Amino acid sequence: MISIEQITPELTWRLRRDVLYPAKKLFEMELEQDTYGTHFGAFNNVKLVGVVSLFQKGTDFQFRKLAVDPSLQKTGVGKNLVQYITEYAQENGGTRIWCNARVTAIGFYLKAGFVQTGQLFSKNGGDYKIMEKPIFPISC
Repeated sequence: MISIEQITPELTWRLRRDVLYPAKKLFEMELEQDTYGTHFGAFNNVKLVGVVSLFQKGTDFQFRKLAVDPSLQKTGVGKNLVQYITEYAQENGGTRIWCNARVTAIGFYLKAGFVQTGQLFSKNGGDYKIMEKPIFPISC
């Protein structure tokens, strides 16, 4: 059974590194922007198996560094994390959720209802496309 909770940025670093940047040092996972984000972890019992960081600017919510333990990829952990942060954004007045998707993950985001916007771009040796999904804030 997977549960999702808000976590500290430090708890994202090891899984973020292991999945997305295996050649980097753990201390390199600390980003200045982490202080301004809201971070979520997916737990299988007590083991952290998925992480994502969410950043709000007005009614836009960008998520970054979505990482799922390789042994649990394609089991719904990533899908559940994206659904959870989308609902969180809705509850907090969001009108759009978006990410810089690795080209290899575009299919995942398309299945989750995201659309491609903009051009392909490269950053730090990877190729990305901006993917976005309009959302409608939940009124109180």
